[in-house]
Amino acid sequence: MGESHVTTQEDRTAATPSLVADRATVSGSTRVTSPRGGLLPGLRSLRSPRHPRLWFEILLIAVSYWLYSLVRNAVPEQKAAALRNADWIWSLEHTVGLAFEETVNQAVNSVTWLIVSMNYYYATLHFVVTIGVLVWLFRRHPGRYAATRLVLFATTAVALLGYYLFPLAPPRLMNGGGFIDTVMLHQTWGSMASGNFKHMSNQYAAMPSMHIGWSLWCGLTICALATAPWARILGLLYPVATLVVIVATANHFWLDAVGGMVCLSFGIALSYAWYGTLPHRLARRVPSPGRTRLRLRLRLRRAPAPRPAPGAQAPQASQARPVAEEN
Repeated sequence: MGESHVTTQEDRTAATPSLVADRATVSGSTRVTSPRGGLLPGLRSLRSPRHPRLWFEILLIAVSYWLYSLVRNAVPEQKAAALRNADWIWSLEHTVGLAFEETVNQAVNSVTWLIVSMNYYYATLHFVVTIGVLVWLFRRHPGRYAATRLVLFATTAVALLGYYLFPLAPPRLMNGGGFIDTVMLHQTWGSMASGNFKHMSNQYAAMPSMHIGWSLWCGLTICALATAPWARILGLLYPVATLVVIVATANHFWLDAVGGMVCLSFGIALSYAWYGTLPHRLARRVPSPGRTRLRLRLRLRRAPAPRPAPGAQAPQASQARPVAEEN
């Protein structure tokens, strides 16, 4: 009798093509996971870059911004605490010798065309540039879109915690200060917290500055992914210009900008932990779901037949024995 061979689980694993491994290869992921342990298949699939869907992204961004505005404005306007915190920030900046906001505010306000331009910059580019970068990512870098979007969403989400824990009045609302509310003075539509819109927005949510958080997200994304040198330069100049604007219009202290940077750092760290790399290092494009399934089928069909283990007898086809017909 021939030797019997028991196929172990390890042999089956080595011989059977891995569907999960094929999916990781097709999506461009370089992460290798073992069949045992590691992440669950469903979670592993969520961590793999996908081709974004337009309708889902529009709905997600609209609902997310609506929730952000709702939560931000629902934070209690603790006026007394916000004014105390503003005095503390202003005193701290004097202590370190970097209390320059009032000087910049008054100097830029003396040039009417410049301060009016900054008022409109503050009111519009915050949204226009951010949406423009999201559209650019969706069209030109779909493989990096989800990871980069996660950075933006996480940055915004953690900012809500800052609004709740540390209410802060902007410099233009400080008591007894020499700051000028440039929107009120020049009657420009430059801030949801001034003029006719002041009752629609929480005026004491200045820390952290999402003008800096979002503009720095835009600038770093453009600098990391754009190919034209002039585009990279503009990407880096955008958050710098935004910092000048928020200070000149007396909407933020420079320490609010530091808070925005901290929130962005959290967003980058969360995206890195989820995807295992920085967004710009992911593949630029990923196949659409239909193409991915087609490639998986083709790979499984072309997969070689499993080889028998060393020393095992190859399976032999059964031979039918002729049956003699009885006369």
